[in-house]
Amino acid sequence: MLIYLIAGEASGDALGARLITALRRRDPLLTFAGIGGDRMAEAGLTSLFPMRELALMGLVEVLPNIRRLARRLDETSRDIAARRPAAIVTIDSPGFALRVAERVRPLGIPLIHYVAPQVWAWRPGRVAKIRQRVDRILCLLPFEPVIFEQAGIPATFVGHPVLESGADTGDAARFRAAHGLREEERVLIVMPGSRRIEVRRLLPIFGATLRVLPGRMPGLRPAIPVPPVVAEHVRAGATDWPARPILVETPADKHDAFAAAAAGLIKSGTSSLEMAVAGVPHLIAYRVNPLTAAIVRRLVRVPYASLVNLLAKREVVPEYLQERATPEALAVALQSLLMDTAAASGQRAAFGSVLEGLHSPGLMPSEAAAETVLSAVHQTRSPGFSAHPDCPAGL
Repeated sequence: MLIYLIAGEASGDALGARLITALRRRDPLLTFAGIGGDRMAEAGLTSLFPMRELALMGLVEVLPNIRRLARRLDETSRDIAARRPAAIVTIDSPGFALRVAERVRPLGIPLIHYVAPQVWAWRPGRVAKIRQRVDRILCLLPFEPVIFEQAGIPATFVGHPVLESGADTGDAARFRAAHGLREEERVLIVMPGSRRIEVRRLLPIFGATLRVLPGRMPGLRPAIPVPPVVAEHVRAGATDWPARPILVETPADKHDAFAAAAAGLIKSGTSSLEMAVAGVPHLIAYRVNPLTAAIVRRLVRVPYASLVNLLAKREVVPEYLQERATPEALAVALQSLLMDTAAASGQRAAFGSVLEGLHSPGLMPSEAAAETVLSAVHQTRSPGFSAHPDCPAGL
């Protein structure tokens, strides 16, 4: 029985790998195909094409790649039609994933989208299109299922995968010994993103921030967790930093870096939840193309960019977005976080209650997701199942 998975970026690759592992625990005879990165390849998936081609973000950034993306969309749709999998699981990356879902919908294959599109944050009108393209949504946040079920889309809260990321399992002493850190050196986690466009925009700002800091905070050593897709770009972009950065390229070393860290300077997104799991006080920064930002600002419906802040319903983690994300402002905020123990302790205290709400009852997130996927497959194969009304005869 074949399960077809589609992921478009590093976080989806990690999610897909854990889902494959959980599915295989339940049925060792399952096979897997689709689009993924290194983590999904290690779990047993051969990618149709390199996942990095889909790791694009922002309205303006996508436009130059439209024709190539259209070709990949055609290629993926044909591959699904030829393979006829038992189920299709699209993981995040809704711009590409939901277009594939629209194309293959008439085949009558169960379509499950993992990571709910953030309709609660912006563009609520997308719900109608989503309802036409997927059979179920696997939600990471506890308040999401009711939003989709009210719109007629079955949804299941499976818990947030950050809970099984291992972010809280690191060894600080091992990290310091492995990288020859002196006793007086303090580790600063720097996370500019997993997409090349994010790295191009944020890495120079983060580097400039560190050039402002040395006089105020001597002995600060940056550690940069980097997925393979952006490793060379980060390495080249950080050569002129005042303190030689430590490039962290394995999950185990990343978790050790978290354990050793005094603070974090990171991009917004799931990284903020990782920092919360690891108990690392941090601030977030983000920039996109100014035109993209202007459009998003007209559409956005939530007060915060950080998931930690959204779940806490207050600004636990300082946010520096667009024109506020300047080296001087970030340096001042970092200095405060590194020197003010009350500020750091306040963040750590808030992390516990935020993370408590991300647990799904009974199962770890990947296990709950696997149960839901297999349930959809078994329902499809039951005698009472009726294919999608547009499904061609005989499919």
